[in-house]
Amino acid sequence: MKLDIINLEKKNVGSIDLPEAVFGQEVRTDILHRVVRWQLAKRQAGTHKTKVISEVSGTTKKPYNQKGTGSARQGSLRSAQMRGGGVIFGPVVRSHAHSLPKKIRVLGLKSALSSKAKDGKLVVIEDFGKDAKTKALAGRFKKLGWSSALIIDGDDVNEGFALAARNIKGIDVLPSQGANVYDILRRDTLVLTKAAVAKLEERLK
Repeated sequence: MKLDIINLEKKNVGSIDLPEAVFGQEVRTDILHRVVRWQLAKRQAGTHKTKVISEVSGTTKKPYNQKGTGSARQGSLRSAQMRGGGVIFGPVVRSHAHSLPKKIRVLGLKSALSSKAKDGKLVVIEDFGKDAKTKALAGRFKKLGWSSALIIDGDDVNEGFALAARNIKGIDVLPSQGANVYDILRRDTLVLTKAAVAKLEERLK
């Protein structure tokens, strides 16, 4: 698969052969769904918590006599049926993470990359240059038509570029090691540097 390489001035500066094994795979929506669920489950804090009867403050005294009041019998003001009482089977602090085979995770990433290539939403850029001004960078992205884009670089992202891009709405910047299915799918355009293409090929071959 051959793709043109552009620069931030939207000029064609060459071409690159993208490996079919990484960017030309069948798009498996079922695999994408599994990987995204796995990613989001890992991100969940799991800190939700309600109090059970033993954790509710209050007296242990029986509220009133068992018989003779005309009301239903009660043993505690902390019971679940009482206002301010404990919660039965409420949420507890736990991890929502679950396991997913590495082969499925790799296939999911290949499928996400292939879906962008198939839809014509994959762009290969020469490099970021040394422009570290947010206003200038936002103008260039607008000219390129990148209102929602994920930009992936090689091992490390240029610090000046990352600082300038982080305040632009709809733009995410990641190193190649941070490339993941959820972030690729949530943005309209996927932008890769030549270094990112090489690293992804090495990672997924």
